[in-house]
Amino acid sequence: MKIQVLGSGCPTCQKLHQVVLQAAKELQLDKQVEYLSGSEGISKIMELGAMSSPVLAIDDQVVMTGFSGDVNKIKTLLSKI
Repeated sequence: MKIQVLGSGCPTCQKLHQVVLQAAKELQLDKQVEYLSGSEGISKIMELGAMSSPVLAIDDQVVMTGFSGDVNKIKTLLSKI
C-alpha cells in the first residue's frame, strides 16, 4: 500500500500529513506515508485529476480531497484498502 499526502506545502497540507501519520500509526501500518509538496505535489494532484488540495491518495487513487482533522475518518479510509 502506498499512502501519499499531496499539497502545496501550506499549513493545511502539513496538518493533513500529521493526521494521516497518526492514523497510520494507530492502525500499525508498516508502510511509510509519503508527503509530496510544492511543485511535485501540485504535479501529482493534477496527474490524478483532483481539483483541490490537499489530497490523500492510496495506491495512486484519490480517496479524499480537502482537509479533515478527523483521525477516525482517515483510519476508516486507510482500513478499506
